[in-house]
Amino acid sequence: MEKEVLTQKKADVEALTKKMQEAKTIVAFDYIGLTVEQFTTLRRQLREAGCEVQVIKNNISRRASEAAGYSELAEYFKGPKAVAFSNNDVVAPAKIIYEFSKNNEVVEIHAGVVEGKVENKDGIIGLATLPSRETLLTMLAMGMLQPLKDLAVGLNMLTEKEEAN
Repeated sequence: MEKEVLTQKKADVEALTKKMQEAKTIVAFDYIGLTVEQFTTLRRQLREAGCEVQVIKNNISRRASEAAGYSELAEYFKGPKAVAFSNNDVVAPAKIIYEFSKNNEVVEIHAGVVEGKVENKDGIIGLATLPSRETLLTMLAMGMLQPLKDLAVGLNMLTEKEEAN
């Protein structure tokens, strides 16, 4: 019986290690205090964005983190934690959990992994508060167009001055 339990735990660690290695983003957060309905709402929002959330035993999470090469992340698995994974969108889990935590004070982001780099709470929140891709592209385009606009205004003023003389 005990051997079966150890075999199952080893298999759980291996499965979680593989999931962590494949994920683009991992976010560990507190969830204790949420009602079942609230946690289901969060889970649904994450699923709609292509993410997955799991509540995993800390011992298994720590061992899998170390096996996946994220030993700095292992230290955050103390007390009840939920873990969100995303294999596609780097920003989605951080953004969804951060927005959800604004209305639910018991949800607190602790740490995570973003494209292979372990990030603390501030790093994950920084990722969550980034503007969308479209907004960033618009800001880039406006920054690139501003010098041309200034040049056009300057040339126009020069032309008007020449015509006035």
